[in-house]
Formats: sequence, structure tokens, C-alpha cells
Amino acid sequence: MVNLGDIRRQYTQGRLDEQTAAADPMTQFHAWFEQYRGTDPLEPTIMTVASVDAAGQPWQRILLLKAYDENGFVFFTNYDSNKGQHFAANAHASLHFFWINLERQVQVQGMVEKISRAEAEAYFHSRPRESQLGAWASAQSRPLADRATLEAQFAEVSKQYEGQDVPLPDYWGGYRLKPARMEFWQGGEHRLHDRLEYSLADREWKKQRLNP
Repeated sequence: MVNLGDIRRQYTQGRLDEQTAAADPMTQFHAWFEQYRGTDPLEPTIMTVASVDAAGQPWQRILLLKAYDENGFVFFTNYDSNKGQHFAANAHASLHFFWINLERQVQVQGMVEKISRAEAEAYFHSRPRESQLGAWASAQSRPLADRATLEAQFAEVSKQYEGQDVPLPDYWGGYRLKPARMEFWQGGEHRLHDRLEYSLADREWKKQRLNP
């Protein structure tokens, strides 16, 4: 066993007060996200997306957040991927943002729903052409013989759509996670962290401090 118990740091950068935090969690998220962006991180939109398969096994993967507003958080993927299959059977999902340089975390739990075809079209055609072609070349999450096979598939679709716009595949699009619960975590000295939970009931957000 590799013992890592001696690797410790104190979290002392800030505090999170339920009296001064925003009444709405999306307002609080926006404030924190903009502060994080201001630190010039390598990838400001990175997040963990969790789903649950038919056997009850949780899965996680890193994705990029592409939009958010009062209606929720938007990300894009192949609908036939593992996560797409999970969401089709169980729409419950969770997001996690970890901003270590600010000693902060945000959890989001809720239900996912597919965004409209028009929204997916607009985003798909804003992507680099090579990324659009990649969506056609890759049968995401399915077994692949070798790297050469993938590159051959990419070359084939590149030739197929040469000189024309790349259409949006029917199996590719976006999801919006509509939050029902959000938790904000600010690291605290001596592990006395600040945790603030927002839970949605009767279309209103309730704010509650939690023990660390």
C-alpha cells in the first residue's frame, strides 16, 4: 500500500457565509465561476459528469460545460455513448466542479433532458470542422480494433463530406441538467470547511449550512 496520509495542506483562502451567499444557487454559481475564470485556469469549463447504469453502478467522466443559465447546465455528447444509454434509462445525474486554486467545489444533482435539435445544430456547426467529422468517425464507447481503424474512419468521412457542410448526426446532441440540489464547498482551516446546500422545493430554493 502507498500511504499518502502525510500529504496534507491547510485550506485558508476564504469563507462561505449562508447570510451573504446569494438566495439563488445559479447566481452563486455564476459569481464563483467568474472568479475562477479570472484566475486563468488551464480549462475553466472542466467538470465531472456522473450517471448510473442499469445495474446501479455509478460512472464518471470529465466533460466540458458549454452553457448555463437559470434553466440548468448544458453539455454535448453522442447519444449512443455509455452516458447517453444511462440517461435514456435513468435521467438522474450529477455534476461536480473542483476549483482547487480557490479551494472550492460545487456539486449539482438533478435530471437531464435532451436539448432541442436547433440548439444542437447551432453548437455543432460552431465546432472546428475536424471535431464535426470526428463525431461521424467515432462510434463512441463501442469496442474499437485499433487506432488505425479509427483514423481510417476519419479519413473516410473527411472524403465523404469534402467541399460541403458536415451535417449533424442524428445520434449527437446536448443535454441540459436541471438542478434540484446544489452544494457549495469552501475549504476551511483544520478541515472546518464551509458547506452550503441549496435544495429546490415547490419551485423555491431553500438554503442550508451543512456540517463539514
